[in-house]
Amino acid sequence: MDFSAVSSALKVIGELTQEVTSLWGVDEQVERLASELRWMQSFLKVADARKVDHEVIRTRVVEIRELAYDAEDVIEMFALKVASKRKGGFSNCIKRSACFLKEGYLLHQIKSEIEKITARIEVLTRQLKTYDVSKLGVDGEGPSSSTERREARRPFPHVMDDNVVGLDKDIEKLVSVLVDEGSECKVLSICGMGGLGKTTLAKKIYRQSQVVGHFENLAWAFVSQNCQIRKIWEDILSDLNILTEVDKKMKVEKLAEKLSSFLEENKCLVILDDIWNTKAWDSLKPAFSARETKSKILLTSRNKEIVAHADKNGFLYELQELDYNQSWELFQKIAFPQSNSPGYKIDAKMKELGEDMVKHCAGLPLAIIILGGILATKYPSLTEWLRVSANVKSYLNNDKGEVLRDVLALSYDDLPLYLRPCFLYLSHFPEDYEISADRLIQLWVAEGIVSSKQEEGDEGQIAEDVAEGYLLELAERCMIQVRERDIATLKIRSFQMHDLMRDVCLSKAKQQKFLYIADQSNACQLSSIGRVRRVSAHKLFWIQCIKSPHLRSLLFFDTFLPGEEMEKEKVLTMARHDESFNPLVWFIAIGVLGTKLRGIWKYMFNNFNFLRVLDYERGGAAGCKLPNDIGKLIHLRFLSLRDLTFGSSKLPSSLGNLRCLQSLDLRIKNTRFKSAHVPNVLWRMQQLRHLYLPVECNRKTKLKLGTLRNLQTLVNFNTKNCYVKDLIYMTNIRELKIRGPFNIEDFNTELGKNPPIVQSKYLHSLSIINHEGRLDPRHLTHLLSSCDSISTLRLDAEIRRLPEYHYSSSNLAYIKLRWCKLEGDPIPTLEKVPCLRILELHEEAFIGKEMFCSGQAFAKLESLSLKELDFLEEWKVSEGAMPCLRRLEIQDCSQLKELPDGLRFIATLQELKIESMPKTFKDKVEEGEDFCKVQHVPSIIFQNCEG
Repeated sequence: MDFSAVSSALKVIGELTQEVTSLWGVDEQVERLASELRWMQSFLKVADARKVDHEVIRTRVVEIRELAYDAEDVIEMFALKVASKRKGGFSNCIKRSACFLKEGYLLHQIKSEIEKITARIEVLTRQLKTYDVSKLGVDGEGPSSSTERREARRPFPHVMDDNVVGLDKDIEKLVSVLVDEGSECKVLSICGMGGLGKTTLAKKIYRQSQVVGHFENLAWAFVSQNCQIRKIWEDILSDLNILTEVDKKMKVEKLAEKLSSFLEENKCLVILDDIWNTKAWDSLKPAFSARETKSKILLTSRNKEIVAHADKNGFLYELQELDYNQSWELFQKIAFPQSNSPGYKIDAKMKELGEDMVKHCAGLPLAIIILGGILATKYPSLTEWLRVSANVKSYLNNDKGEVLRDVLALSYDDLPLYLRPCFLYLSHFPEDYEISADRLIQLWVAEGIVSSKQEEGDEGQIAEDVAEGYLLELAERCMIQVRERDIATLKIRSFQMHDLMRDVCLSKAKQQKFLYIADQSNACQLSSIGRVRRVSAHKLFWIQCIKSPHLRSLLFFDTFLPGEEMEKEKVLTMARHDESFNPLVWFIAIGVLGTKLRGIWKYMFNNFNFLRVLDYERGGAAGCKLPNDIGKLIHLRFLSLRDLTFGSSKLPSSLGNLRCLQSLDLRIKNTRFKSAHVPNVLWRMQQLRHLYLPVECNRKTKLKLGTLRNLQTLVNFNTKNCYVKDLIYMTNIRELKIRGPFNIEDFNTELGKNPPIVQSKYLHSLSIINHEGRLDPRHLTHLLSSCDSISTLRLDAEIRRLPEYHYSSSNLAYIKLRWCKLEGDPIPTLEKVPCLRILELHEEAFIGKEMFCSGQAFAKLESLSLKELDFLEEWKVSEGAMPCLRRLEIQDCSQLKELPDGLRFIATLQELKIESMPKTFKDKVEEGEDFCKVQHVPSIIFQNCEG
């Protein structure tokens, strides 16, 4: 159940209460409203803890969320009414409007609105109190739904699955760990999303001859979400043939003691199938507490964190989806039951349909089995196969696909309350979309899904840290698939959703009316839905279809204009280059398009006054300029104009009205100018946490940013358009990207006499990109000397020489140098950076001929990339250098004669990639005199080395 809306409303109301208690008559209404919302929050918590699945309760949850939104909107409306009077933030607006409110009009209005909302909430509260959720059984309506579904899924280890493919390597790997008596690993875990075949793999291992021969006893217990400790221990004792009638009557503590003793004295394998969380493990752990034992435990779970919690030396095995060939092999076994018969030939048309349909299963074995089973019942009717092919997704989600839906939905049911709205929010994104973690986290925070109360927790975490933890937890629960991690910190950078998990997400979001996904086919329905709060536009439509004045978020994943209008724009652009080009016709057409674009902007800015999130993903033509009316959206928390193309380079000064903004992306494009003009109004946005300036600002732009003390991300800062001294006040900055000139004003040649540039202890990433002349090494040295905590440094600028290593952060884990044109060998400086794990020297980072790694060089370096170092001829590596190196890449270093002899001493090297090197260099490594230097490397890859 989603009560994030209630939490968000309580937060806003709490902030208001602190400000208005001195104003007669309002505090009483606000406290009454907050009291009712707190009761609803408690009700939802109890209902969720009891796993209540009552239809009436489900319906009421949607009503609760809508009422919470309405309550928050009343407060927002109050702020809107006095917006024209305010000179400070939201808090100051209320204080400074006290005299105005005493006139009575606005005070009476807010009192009236609060009373209306409170009356509606009280009616719903009375209805809910008729359902005593604390006394309802699990699932609310007795032993039904999810309880029965879980029991129906109980596996029996002696029942083997005939339709299994692609598990041979998985079995081989896990068996090798299980039978390794020298290993300290006592707990192993097979992890993956629901329906991936974890239990099937565990069954195969349970009956594998090498396992049966190695262990004296084997036991299997089904855990599930409803973890019944005593029953699980009794099942294990029964499989071990030591359960007696006396045991069934003894205390549970004695039962655990007996099982623990037996596992200590005997070599046993216990499989705990379908364990959901660390809490379940902690409850079962007393029976597995033996320290000196040869027994081992194999878990299957959707949660990756359990194995590390259970055993610090535990082994995590992540089961992967089937590849296409494996998917097709499994599909054939089920859909064509006679396929193994001698002389049987699959119908060509059915094969074509099957090959296309199996792609929709995205490598998930359970989905393939269900789809194949459906088609097997319709064989050999080609007409029926064509019908299924046309509606393959609906078949996977209808009654026949109920097992699949239920299996995946269990993952959602197991989510704690705080994670559910985070998961539902993923329904905004299109199918197969690679989601940026940073962007999603900013959206969560802007929408209040990550409560600000968590910022005041015992650990003092800011909302972004809390949200990052939530995202990691979704990954640990196998509900998202990580695609990219940060090189230095290994934090998630981007991820995707499995198609079928996304279907579950969409289904739950639709059921709870969490958002509306719009395109041209269903846009007309929006005009009749008055309570839409979130709209995600996957295909563009006329925005005027949205009639909800209380819209909170609007995300676009397509171009700004509908498709047919974009085609007109392309035709017009092509016409300009035609010999028969008529300027008058072109200008008229452009004027018509411009009018339509202005109409879209004005409709949004004048009708969605409560909008908190406005995000454009695909960019595209957006008109002559951004209208001044954008200043009306005073409640915006997130605004992204990235890649929108405007005819004018000037942004409106009314942006300064958006004082609630937390994330602002101004990386726009324009049709005539390379640079953009940003008015000096950003200093008013004192709530800003993430700011992305245009890639290039014109010479008229000069921004004061010293008031932005909450800023965490600052991208495209430079000293041509900003003031370097403003960085001093950004004490919360975490990521700083400098693009363009970086010069320190009034610089003293004695470094110690200059004031520190950065005073944030949280800065972890620093990037400098400057192609407008040479960067002064003294300025870089002074900047680095004040960045004590950075772990990532990217330098893409001509500098000729590096600062001494002791001026750099000792935490540096990743360094990338590009176009630095270093004249002296950089290795003697870089090799002393104590924690450096990844080093990339690219595109003329070094223009010398020789590099030398001493015997003490790069104690922790794991990855080294040398790319387009056009002048490098000789590279020497002493014995003892780079003792932890795992990956080496050499690309397009055309003058390099040979590999360094010292590579033969690096036993840890796992991969050597040689790309775009001369054929003579490749031949030396592949079969010539250099082969002996790298013959111990398991993987040597050559690409484009034939020229």
